[in-house]
Amino acid sequence: MIGPSTIDAQVHTMRHEAPGVLSIELRAKDGAAELPSFEAGAHLDLHLPNGMVRSYSLINPSNERHRYVIAVQEDRASRGGSRFVHRELRVGTSLPISAPRNNFRLCEDAPANVLVAGGIGVTPMLAMLRRLASLGRPVDFFYAARSRRDAAFTGEIEALAGETVRLHWHYDDEAGAPPPLHQWLGGRPTDTHFYACGPAPMLAAFEEACEALGYADVHVERFAAPRPVDAPTECKGAYTVKLRRSKRSIEVAAGQSILDALLDAGMSVDHSCREGVCGACETRVLEGQVEHHDGILSKAEQAAGKSMMICVSRCRHGPLVLDL
Repeated sequence: MIGPSTIDAQVHTMRHEAPGVLSIELRAKDGAAELPSFEAGAHLDLHLPNGMVRSYSLINPSNERHRYVIAVQEDRASRGGSRFVHRELRVGTSLPISAPRNNFRLCEDAPANVLVAGGIGVTPMLAMLRRLASLGRPVDFFYAARSRRDAAFTGEIEALAGETVRLHWHYDDEAGAPPPLHQWLGGRPTDTHFYACGPAPMLAAFEEACEALGYADVHVERFAAPRPVDAPTECKGAYTVKLRRSKRSIEVAAGQSILDALLDAGMSVDHSCREGVCGACETRVLEGQVEHHDGILSKAEQAAGKSMMICVSRCRHGPLVLDL
């Protein structure tokens, strides 16, 4: 998070977990015994030496305070984030990181849980599985990967299997089809909590299946925001955003994000990914309607319009008044 508080960290270990997947253990550079606490589902920001800031899920047990462990998949279409991590980061590299924050919270007292992981989406789900296993909560864990070779952390996942933890595996190359989500999800008690993280098509199918099956407690983590959908809007071109606490009005140019307009106006605003997936810039909306383009807020939260990610979302019907 680009804001007032970061932690000086150092890469302690690095390990290849699967083709193109690298786990990285971070510890406090000053040797501090304890780092800020976190919960399963949390992520942090890496402030990379090339100037980029990228968010990654924490995969280690949430009761560990001496280290943070993340996993990074190298993206062939990377603009420099994952490519830099894989090709330039080394043991001993020092870099600032944010304290963990959590937009994908686990309901620890749910009577039943279903976790669905696809590809590198296994990272937050592994932390959740660890936590539920430690609490003795019933959980069905479904992991879909392109092949056995591409599946990461299988040994650690298998070690968690037990009376309350049931594991299910799907490999596209062996099944010859996408994961059977309706089959996985169907027939569950209505008070079950459902969680998913993975590729966009899988998440869309997951949400559609949960809606068709009538489930209410559905939680999704996206590593990329959905593509914008054209919608009627009064705020075409440039528009004005009013900041109530600052008593300022800021002009937002056509094609400019609210975040960039605020930064250009000299305001200090917490932000990180600039893609609507980390939650650092979430801002309370006091008046107006928002055209949401983030990957964090649920459909219900977007419809309520009480907050927005100012790095990607914009005004739909004004005036737009923010709690800044």
